[in-house]
Amino acid sequence: MGFYWIKTHSIIKKLFSKYIWDLPNNENKIYLTFDDGPTPQITEWVLEQLHQHNAKATFFCIGKNIEAYPLIFTKIIKIGHRIGNHTFNHLNGWKTTTEEYSANISLCDDSLSNLILEASNKKSKIFRPPYGKIKPKQAKEILKQGYKIIMWDVLSADFDQTISKEKCLKNVISKIKPGSIIVFHDSVKAFKNLEYALPKVLDYLDENNFNYETI
Repeated sequence: MGFYWIKTHSIIKKLFSKYIWDLPNNENKIYLTFDDGPTPQITEWVLEQLHQHNAKATFFCIGKNIEAYPLIFTKIIKIGHRIGNHTFNHLNGWKTTTEEYSANISLCDDSLSNLILEASNKKSKIFRPPYGKIKPKQAKEILKQGYKIIMWDVLSADFDQTISKEKCLKNVISKIKPGSIIVFHDSVKAFKNLEYALPKVLDYLDENNFNYETI
């Protein structure tokens, strides 16, 4: 883990201290997260990998995908994983007005809340901005609504089709520490790297006695 990466991440955390970047603890807990689902076959493959390791994770879902694949979405909840809001249309906050962004989050909330209440009777108030891009005014509005904004300290970059699957794996394993929030994507675009990296990351976490927690 390079000094430059540690220093840069520390500065970012201080500048945006109202966002949650990691969850430090003394119990070797880590937090696996998956963005952009639910996606047919891919999300179900992820769930099977997690099941094999008795691992729980947090899924930041897109509203339009929730409406398209409600059975996969409710399966995520029923087997004990956590759900978060990822906007309805995967909006880039830097290219969106605060009003439009807030409305899109509310639209996603409508999609996920009804199904969550049916499946578990628990309402979700965690949010991750697509691309990690969100304006200060948008963040202020979201926080005022009671959301926690969840970022990350370990990015797999599985979505990046210019990197090798080995690089994707290294991106994760080289930076994991207790409290890390790790980002994968249960999407078609990411699957080539995800299919290779996720099983090996899960093996690594087990071998090093990490404990899986949801956010």
